[in-house]
Amino acid sequence: MVTGLANKILRVDLSSRRVWTEEQDELFYRRYLGGAGVASYYLLKEMKPRVDALSPENILVFAPGPVTGTNMPGASRLCVGAKSPLSGGIAKSESGGHFGYELKRAGFDALVVLGKAERPVYLWINNGTVEIKDASRLWGQTVLETQDAIEAELGEKRVRTATIGPAGENLAAISCIMTDVRNAAGRGGLGAVMGSKNLKCVAVKGNTMPKAADPEKYRDMARWMNTNYMQNGSAARFHTLGTGADMVGGNAIGNLPVLNWSGAKFDDVAMIDAEALKNSYRIGMEACPACQIRCKKVVALENESYKVDGRNGGPEYETLAGFGSLMGINDLAAICRANELCSLNSLDTLSASGTIAFAMECFEKGILTREDTGGIDLRFGNADAMLKVIELIARREGIGDVLADGSRAAARRIGRGAEEFAMQVKGVEFGMHDPRLKQGLGLLYAIAAHGADHMTGMHDTLFAQEGRGMESARGLASLEPLPANDLSTAKVDRAKNQHLTRNFGDSMVLCHFAPWTLRQQVDMLRALTGWDYTDFEALRLGERVATMARVFNLREGLTAADDHLPKRFFAPTPENGNAIDEEAMNRATQTFYSLMGWEPVTGVPRKEKLEELGIAWVAEEPAPALGRETQAHA
Repeated sequence: MVTGLANKILRVDLSSRRVWTEEQDELFYRRYLGGAGVASYYLLKEMKPRVDALSPENILVFAPGPVTGTNMPGASRLCVGAKSPLSGGIAKSESGGHFGYELKRAGFDALVVLGKAERPVYLWINNGTVEIKDASRLWGQTVLETQDAIEAELGEKRVRTATIGPAGENLAAISCIMTDVRNAAGRGGLGAVMGSKNLKCVAVKGNTMPKAADPEKYRDMARWMNTNYMQNGSAARFHTLGTGADMVGGNAIGNLPVLNWSGAKFDDVAMIDAEALKNSYRIGMEACPACQIRCKKVVALENESYKVDGRNGGPEYETLAGFGSLMGINDLAAICRANELCSLNSLDTLSASGTIAFAMECFEKGILTREDTGGIDLRFGNADAMLKVIELIARREGIGDVLADGSRAAARRIGRGAEEFAMQVKGVEFGMHDPRLKQGLGLLYAIAAHGADHMTGMHDTLFAQEGRGMESARGLASLEPLPANDLSTAKVDRAKNQHLTRNFGDSMVLCHFAPWTLRQQVDMLRALTGWDYTDFEALRLGERVATMARVFNLREGLTAADDHLPKRFFAPTPENGNAIDEEAMNRATQTFYSLMGWEPVTGVPRKEKLEELGIAWVAEEPAPALGRETQAHA
């Protein structure tokens, strides 16, 4: 038994309607911790290679972290994992809100879902008891409608949920899972996996707070956070404006995505940033449990062309940029409505916006016509067209059916040179940060197992000058600032170490906005569990999780050839000279592989590295990745 943990994993087989729990030993928790580590373990250990991501054989894992469910600020998140229908590799995505918090308090360190129900169902987890309940009447409802219906049926107010809307039901590969209506486990098509299992929702309620091994130390850390978070510049900005506060500055330096990444400046950026939102449609800010930062925007539109219900939250930076500058749209009301439509239908706003921007460029270049779009004038800047296409994607109708599986699949279906305009890695559309500026992030966009995810590691501009970023870097033995566009061995090493800390943080599962240093995260874990945990062990865990994800992708057929950015990023935009040197990126990729203990050309983890990490079992069935020839970069 590990102090601070529930010490139970909930298992549900929807095919047989069997529900049971299993207990793992202390070594399991210390080796995989929670979140991304636990999800990676079950996906590698129990799933057969090469299964269809939308088949009953796929496994869906909901995994909070060890500190989830306590009164620690920034510690209420959970990680959701499965095989991705978008990439064909591993998908993992973190979500905020109360769902993970309640799942841990209900008595479980993770929920592992197998099989497929005969008809639509939802799970009701109530303080350790579990029921599989009929959801036939809920099928076709939006996320908010489902929340209201389940609360009414159960007679429980504020029941916490993980839900899909019509996009997930219709198996759109860019669909997501919405937690508590307004938070998204967004990346990788997890909503389609949930829909393929006929699982409409997981509803949970729990009231047992885990006890810490050193409760006084644990309380002191929580007090420190609640007293000092405003001293951290980023946390203070998030408290005031949420994400999107730096869009004007990002536009000035070339970080903002413009016109499907073909440009670098958006003149109307001040019309769509967080400041503009605060001064127009924002009605409040919300927080995850126990967190004082309160970074979550709430918007409502009553008297505009677009109506938006405040219960659906509000757009974060990625959404403001994705449905704004990426498409050349300056209509903030339309962006708020796009965010709401995605939430209601369970669509990932990053992949949805990236895919629609791709379609707009295809339309501008004559690859798509009005005949293809059903009469929609799908040009850059057309907000009404954007909103129509979101709804078509959710219903898989017309051009929406072509786009529902992301830009890579759409480009293959459209042909005629459309592939050139699909801005994705491994089928996953980009986070809204330009890799031509942040080239260490670009390296991670290319290599990370789950695609072009902006949360996978470093943002170079934080480490290009003195400040809090460099304080963090020095703790990882990177002593000097490096230019954002640098791709030296020193930068690759920094990117690798930041990637490892993110994988550790995603196993804890801690919010990246809370100003916890690596040492504080380790101290938090020590106070919770009583373990003599160290910084070295934390980095080793991050390395283990990253390597497990790599092995998963290799066994599913992904190779080093998939670790590559679209060619657009190797040329400058008309507005500035930012561009990536392709040869430098290829060298950096191989350096990254070597620093990780992977073969420098193929990126296959060496047997000795697997043994060092305590996961030699992943080289055996059912995960045979070692010894296979894989294709290197073209």
